[in-house]
Amino acid sequence: MTTVALYQLAGQYQQLAEQLADMDLDAQTVADTIEASGLSDDIMVKAQGIECVARTLEMYTPAIDAEIDRLKLLKAGREKKAQGLRDYLKLNMIACGIEKIESPLFKIKLQNNPPAVDIFEPGLIPVEYMRLPEMPPPAPDKTAIKAALKAGHEVQGARLTQGQRLVVS
Repeated sequence: MTTVALYQLAGQYQQLAEQLADMDLDAQTVADTIEASGLSDDIMVKAQGIECVARTLEMYTPAIDAEIDRLKLLKAGREKKAQGLRDYLKLNMIACGIEKIESPLFKIKLQNNPPAVDIFEPGLIPVEYMRLPEMPPPAPDKTAIKAALKAGHEVQGARLTQGQRLVVS
């Protein structure tokens, strides 16, 4: 097992490849020399190790997700109980005609909310009181643009790009 970092191995590989390219050797000789250096094998071993560590890190994801879900339920339950206690307090303050309670830690008081509109029969509301949703702004159709570019047509303001991704199977 190698203790050299992957970026160092990659740098050594690139340096060797550049040196061999400057020597005007045929492609087979360059490939054989790189293979004989052992750098390719070291890079493959390092890459396998990195992927094993990545998989070990991902192994904990389901447990973390389950704990997040558990804590969300716990939070929601606590918030619901706190709101229930406040609703209970409000009901009893109203029943007793108590408007305000003061303590050294906080003040509790009943306060009227601003007036709210209750729509009990939406079909009877006149049209001048209705809002119409706005039309969404036009957006580029990437599928159509891609098809046009692939067919050889020029589309101003757009071009095809080719990226790469790492696939581990």
